Amino acid sequence: MPGQQSDAVSENLIIITVSSVRPAGQGGALKKTTARVLPAMGEASEFFWTSGADGKLRFLRCDACSYLIHPPTSYCPRCRGREGTPAEVSGRGTLYSFTVNHQPWDSAGDVYVIGLVEIDDQPDIRLMTNIVGMDPAQLRIGMPVEVVFEDHDPIYLPLFRPVG
Repeated sequence: MPGQQSDAVSENLIIITVSSVRPAGQGGALKKTTARVLPAMGEASEFFWTSGADGKLRFLRCDACSYLIHPPTSYCPRCRGREGTPAEVSGRGTLYSFTVNHQPWDSAGDVYVIGLVEIDDQPDIRLMTNIVGMDPAQLRIGMPVEVVFEDHDPIYLPLFRPVG
């Protein structure tokens, strides 16, 4: 029933209102106020959502063939291996595509960028994320980006900003 599905979904989501953005590899944080629905952490994905605490982006790496697996799952799509270990990656990527949202979904009316980032370490991994730190009119497909983390301790959301 729709009501039951909605209740199940709402039990797995956390809504917060205050956050900060932590640049990768730096101790400082850029303060930002936002409203977000946070992901539920499952056994397979907990490392991904918590790894930003130290400013490092991690993906699951297949122990048999070294393929990066995202989203995390119990098998490797390349070699069908069943063992994987979280592995640090560079945190750099390329803006593959993006859209600028002007719809005030949260009543705040803020304009924000939803981007698809191709990860440099393995280009077939693409993350749907927000692009921060630049006027949306200046963004270009193909531009280099780097990870920053939005701190919702214990969850650290990987966002990306233009390099330089």
